[in-house]
Amino acid sequence: MPELATHHSPALSLDGPLATSSLPRISIVTAVYNGEQFLESTIRSVLSQNYPNLEYILIDDGSTDSTPDIIRKYQSQLAFTARQSNQGLFPALNAGFVRSTGEIMGWLNSSDLLQVNGLSVVGSVFASFPQVEWITGRPTRYNAVGQTVQMWPVPHWSRLRFLAGANKYIQQESTYWRRRLWQRAGGYVHEGFRAEGDFELWVRFFRHAQLYSVDALIAGYRSHDNALSAGNIERYAANCDRAADLELARLHGAHAARVFRRVTRFVKPIPKVRGLWQRVAMRSLYRLPASDFPPVIRYHTDSWSLDS
Repeated sequence: MPELATHHSPALSLDGPLATSSLPRISIVTAVYNGEQFLESTIRSVLSQNYPNLEYILIDDGSTDSTPDIIRKYQSQLAFTARQSNQGLFPALNAGFVRSTGEIMGWLNSSDLLQVNGLSVVGSVFASFPQVEWITGRPTRYNAVGQTVQMWPVPHWSRLRFLAGANKYIQQESTYWRRRLWQRAGGYVHEGFRAEGDFELWVRFFRHAQLYSVDALIAGYRSHDNALSAGNIERYAANCDRAADLELARLHGAHAARVFRRVTRFVKPIPKVRGLWQRVAMRSLYRLPASDFPPVIRYHTDSWSLDS
C-alpha cells in the first residue's frame, strides 16, 4: 500500500537577494526497478540538497532485490512512496507525477545524481523568471563510481533544429519544467516506450514553450552497463527519429527541417559521407545563430540574467 510521509527540510542558505521563502516547490519523482546498486546514492544526492520546499516521490516498480529496504531506510524523508507490479519506467513515473503537487517538476532516474546545490539553481532560476517554463542545465556525466567525468558546453535549443536532429539530446536529468507546461502538454509521459519517453515529452513541450539553457550544473547521468538507453542505442535513436518525423509531418512551414532529415537518413548508411555530413552540416546547423534561440540564463554578481 502507498504510504504518505511528510518531509521537513532544514532551511537552505542562499547568498544574494532571493529569499528562501520565495523558492517554488519542486516535485522530483524517482522510479526504480531492482536499483540496489545505485539507488541510495541517488536518494542521498536529492535529500542532501537541503532544498527548503522539496517534494520527493519514489515509486518502486516491483523490485525483487534490496530496493524496498533502501526505500524504507529513507521513508520518513520522502513525501510519498508506493510499490506497484512491474509495469515499466514510464507508468511508474506517471504514478509518481499524479501524486505530485509542486509548481516545478522533474525526474531523476535511480542511478543518476543531482549536482551539489542543483535544486537551488532550479528553484532560484524559476523564481527569477516567471515567463520561463522549462530549463535545462549544462549536460554532465558521472562514471560508475559517481565521479563527474564529463561536462559539455552550454547548448542552445531551437524547436525546428531539435526536430531536424541537429541538437536532439536534451539531458533529462538536468531538465525541469513548470506544472502549467506539463498540463498543457497533456500531463503524462508516454508509456509506449522503453527508454524514449523523455524525447517524446520534449516534442510536446516544444509545442508550447521555448527551452532555456542555464549555464550551471544541475544534475547528470551515470554511465553504467544497465542504463536503458545504452542497452540498445540504435532502437533508442530510431524511436526518437520516429517521434520527430511525426511531429514535423504536422507542422506548417517545416519543409527545410523535413528535407534535412531525409538527407540525414540517406547518408547514414554511407560511412564517409555520413561523417562529412555530421561534421559540416549537422554541427553548422547547431552552431549558427537562430532567431528562435532563447537567451542563455547565466549568473552575474548576485543574480541570474538572460544573456542574448
